[in-house]
Amino acid sequence: MAVTAAQVKELRDKTGAGMLDCKNALTESDGDMERAIDWLREKGIAKSIKKASRIAAEGLSKILVKGNKACIVEINSETDFVAKNEQFLKLLDTACEVILDNTPANNEDALALPVSGGTLNDEFINATATIGEKIVLRRFEVLEKNDDELFGDYTHMGGAKTALCVLKGGNPELAHFIAMQVASMSPSYVSAADMPADIVERERRVQTEIVKNDEKFAGKPENVINGAIEGKVSKALKEMCLVDQEYFMDTAKKVSAVLKENNAEVKAFVRYAVGEGLEKREENFAEEVAKQMNV
Repeated sequence: MAVTAAQVKELRDKTGAGMLDCKNALTESDGDMERAIDWLREKGIAKSIKKASRIAAEGLSKILVKGNKACIVEINSETDFVAKNEQFLKLLDTACEVILDNTPANNEDALALPVSGGTLNDEFINATATIGEKIVLRRFEVLEKNDDELFGDYTHMGGAKTALCVLKGGNPELAHFIAMQVASMSPSYVSAADMPADIVERERRVQTEIVKNDEKFAGKPENVINGAIEGKVSKALKEMCLVDQEYFMDTAKKVSAVLKENNAEVKAFVRYAVGEGLEKREENFAEEVAKQMNV
């Protein structure tokens, strides 16, 4: 019997399998939806839907540079072992290529991008089904530069941390070192001028409470207390700003001084630490091995 587009879409929505796999399943099952689902499960294609609620906080990030465009991409898996898997690494390469070439607006648009044999989302579904772990596109960013600007990039431990920056002026070596600075020191902003007012006020509220609850300031004059608060706020905000940090190659200097010496300016940066901010799965490895042995 002829398989309709509506049937294919329904099966895809139910299983998360690729369009072609859904069409084949319906064809083999004479259009019977439940039999088609079983067919996909039997082939190992639909098993990825069972993993939708699992925690994926491991994985890798990668940077790809082409001319005046560069992208940084993070893909997550459930365990760090999978990050060494050849299919996982190929998926990361594919994601970087299509994202850099197309500059999608968000993850949904990125996953809808066409690749050989389907969409990028199909590649993630197939990888999840084949490898046996939940694998997801977590985030990405595309940066562009002018001809008189430089990209600096740094990859730590094969992709556990990555950093990408755009430098105006300077030289390739300095651009690379600034990317290393970003990766290691985790700044949030280039300078205080880039910091939103609500971030400043939030830090002031936090530091005010810290000082108020510090016994050593009990009974001190108001001007002393206010001075302590402002000092703590200033220190905290400087740690968030790249140009105010100590330069890791020469801690006697600030990053701002190094940039000035090289007639350089940081226009933008992105830093990824894989799994940062995500809930980590906590399991006893010995128990996990025992579970596998008892299967």
